[in-house]
Amino acid sequence: MQIEVLRCKIHRITVTEANVDYIGSITLDEDLIDASGLVEGEKVQVLNVNNGNRLETYVIKGVRGSGEVCLNGPAALRAAVGDVVIVISYAQMSLEEARRFRPSIIFPDEKTNKLRATV
Repeated sequence: MQIEVLRCKIHRITVTEANVDYIGSITLDEDLIDASGLVEGEKVQVLNVNNGNRLETYVIKGVRGSGEVCLNGPAALRAAVGDVVIVISYAQMSLEEARRFRPSIIFPDEKTNKLRATV
């Protein structure tokens, strides 16, 4: 049996841009991608702390060190600049693997989106 479990999480980052004219995705500072263990093109769930919206999209790399968090395409209509979001990725694994697995969770500075602590 396979179950879906939390693989990695970026906890509470602030949206810096919302670009409805882009084809879709969430653009993230490459430092955030690397620190969390996300992969460009990976499917993620984005949870908007301000309004409760939840959406699925995929990750694209932003400029390293920029603090960029940009919702693109239709996702841009689910958040406003300044909203706080949580970005989550899941993985499927066996029960045995899931019991041993530890997700990567990062806690960037909410105001700057710069890295500060990992778990």
